[in-house]
Amino acid sequence: MLVAMAEDIRVVLIKLADRLHNMRTLDALAPEKRRRIAQETLDIYSPLAHRLGIWEIKWQLDDLAFRHLNEEKYHEIAKMLAAKRQEREAYVEKVACRLREEMTAFNVEGEVVGRPKGIYSIYLKIERYATQGKELSDIYDLYALRVLVNSLEDCYKTLGVIHQLWHPIPGQFDDYIANPKENLYQALHSTVICDGGNPLEVQIKTYDLHQIAEYGVAAHWQYKEGKSGDLRFEEKMTWLRQLLEWQREMAGTDDFIESVKQDIFHDQVFVYTPKGEIVELTSGSTPIDFGYKIHTDLGHRCVGAKVNGRLVSLDTKLKNGDTVEIMTSKGERGPSLDWLNPNRGYVGSASARQKVRLWFRRQARSSNIQRGRELLRRELRRVSQKLEDAEIVTLCKFDNMDELLANLGSGGLTESQLAYRLSQASQEHQPEQPVIKPNLPLSSPSSGVSVLGVGDLLTRIAQCCNPIPGDPIMGFVTRTRGVTVHKEGCKSLVNEDEPERIVTVDWGEAHELYPVRIKMKAYDRVGLLRDVTLMVSEEHVNIASVITKELPDGTVTMELTVHTTGLEQLGKVFAKLEGVRGVTSVTRDRSSIPGFV
Repeated sequence: MLVAMAEDIRVVLIKLADRLHNMRTLDALAPEKRRRIAQETLDIYSPLAHRLGIWEIKWQLDDLAFRHLNEEKYHEIAKMLAAKRQEREAYVEKVACRLREEMTAFNVEGEVVGRPKGIYSIYLKIERYATQGKELSDIYDLYALRVLVNSLEDCYKTLGVIHQLWHPIPGQFDDYIANPKENLYQALHSTVICDGGNPLEVQIKTYDLHQIAEYGVAAHWQYKEGKSGDLRFEEKMTWLRQLLEWQREMAGTDDFIESVKQDIFHDQVFVYTPKGEIVELTSGSTPIDFGYKIHTDLGHRCVGAKVNGRLVSLDTKLKNGDTVEIMTSKGERGPSLDWLNPNRGYVGSASARQKVRLWFRRQARSSNIQRGRELLRRELRRVSQKLEDAEIVTLCKFDNMDELLANLGSGGLTESQLAYRLSQASQEHQPEQPVIKPNLPLSSPSSGVSVLGVGDLLTRIAQCCNPIPGDPIMGFVTRTRGVTVHKEGCKSLVNEDEPERIVTVDWGEAHELYPVRIKMKAYDRVGLLRDVTLMVSEEHVNIASVITKELPDGTVTMELTVHTTGLEQLGKVFAKLEGVRGVTSVTRDRSSIPGFV
């Protein structure tokens, strides 16, 4: 369907209409099949409708799919909206009338109406705001207006009227007319503090732009009137042509679908070249992704980057409006295999990742096998497990060891995928052991309970009152040790001379943490322990204990007991520790911690 869509956009328009009809009649199917189709709709069809700018279909697909995937939450939000519907509609009509009067005074003709919110859209906002410790009342666009005018000049004139009438909220204005979205959407968005102190989002656009916003490419005159030659439309639809190129380059269907889901259906960021040209990238992209977007050779030769004139690391996430300059090597250099390690965060787009893999595939097979052998040896040390070659090949689903090593060395099999397979095998081979009381404390630390309301600050439990989850608590901002959490009414806070350093905090969700011991070998030097602990703390992992031992040959061994959320976080810790200067090996010790998952 995707390839056919690249040839003729009308293919996907018919498919989207068919899927919308299917979702409306989904109740007749079995529950399991309903959930599968609903999930597929959220993963593929809804993002596709968004990418094509067809809002009228997108919001219906979202709400219908959400109702089948989380019926309880769907009805909860619907009931909540219905309870305040009359109050909300009366408020929106009141401010709409006031805006109409003000526009008439400035000789601007237009239509002002309330803009309804989809239930799934509100659910996503509630989830996102909850992680920030905010309430539903903090959602800026729960109250929303749509203003339709006759011309672009009237759009900007109306914006001036609105900002003169109500106070705009800083950082809540977007000009999508001057900088259109990738799906053809154009409008002015502004959020203002309206009557009664309520935040109100206003969308301003012309009648023609509203048609495109609702129906996207289906509303475009090229298909309405059979004309052609709109260069802007053709430029915006180049991502469709890219589908055909990707399909020819990708080794298999899975790679192709991964690229489509990540690069086409994700949010976009817009950055600039040094010459001022706009480049569209997937959200989460880095300077390496930018280099590959410009030209494959530029990505291969990338050795550094400047963002807004300042040198940055290659794993820096780009933001809207950044100006990016790539620094290249003079000779043939080629990408690093670390770029394919998701734990390092060097590459954020599937298309750039595929180009890096393709480069390694084209290298000599023998060098790939040798590189893969080194990576395999390192991963086996990490899991502290001895496995036969035949077992490893079976686990990773390859025909023979050379094929596995070649794929590992070329990036076709990533280190994280290998680590997951080997960890499964190591658990199966783990013999039943009696519970051994370890030498060091291995219980989950108090930091397993997150404290909301203090951002990313370090938190610790006060020893004077020792609050536990469920106690009413307050936080005190220390000068060097982050936020100390006390019980409400603690004498230490009551007698505090600087009350402005007391902050409001609350218990968050308890996260189950697992203890693991890591053994390291390194060349001894001043600052080694500091660098190791810094790398671990950057991953927000708690260190329960550290034992170091100096050896006569100038090296040192370290045993760290850490608490992680699972294999993914542990993999990131290993990647960080292996990058510390002087470290020669990092392995995982299972012998003293039975039952670690």
